Amino acid sequence: MSKLERVGKKVIVRPYKKSDYKAWREAYLSISLKPKNKWDITTSRDESNLGKSDFLKILSGQKKNRDDDYFFDFGIFLKNGTLVGGVSIMDISRQVFQNAYLGYRIFNNHWGLGYGKEGVKLALELAFKELKLHRLEAGIEPSNKRSISLAKAIGFKREGYSKKRLFLRGKWLDMVLFVARSEDFGIEWKPLKQKKMVRF
Repeated sequence: MSKLERVGKKVIVRPYKKSDYKAWREAYLSISLKPKNKWDITTSRDESNLGKSDFLKILSGQKKNRDDDYFFDFGIFLKNGTLVGGVSIMDISRQVFQNAYLGYRIFNNHWGLGYGKEGVKLALELAFKELKLHRLEAGIEPSNKRSISLAKAIGFKREGYSKKRLFLRGKWLDMVLFVARSEDFGIEWKPLKQKKMVRF
């Protein structure tokens, strides 16, 4: 098992592999054509954008982002290989911050089955143990009660309210900020070897 892989009771969280092409294609073909709420961005793709070359471009971009220690995209898979969603550790900031942002999505034909909760828990372990981050932030729209409930259930703590924080759906939106730190989960933070910061 790769160090960037975690296995839970229901799901496996790991980067995509070339062998996941069929599961990826089938996942996007099976998603409901209509979003189930305004936060549901997992609508299906046109079949013309689901070719092997499209998938390989995604894999190439994800690998570059991992190599740059900037953005880690993980698929959430069932143990039979079905792709049910994804979780991302984004915009990593090192040096004195050791912070990143968390994003997650479960395809809407798999909602309500606990896959998101377990998948994000596994991603937190990857973030703190393997990526050596100290802190993860999740910005959630105040009216998105479902996502707020999930964040709280996983162990995120509300830290504040940020006005006009993100530009989404054509406008600036307020976000409630939820935070998780490594020590909150009993994981001692240990630094990665980093390039020294150049000071001017």
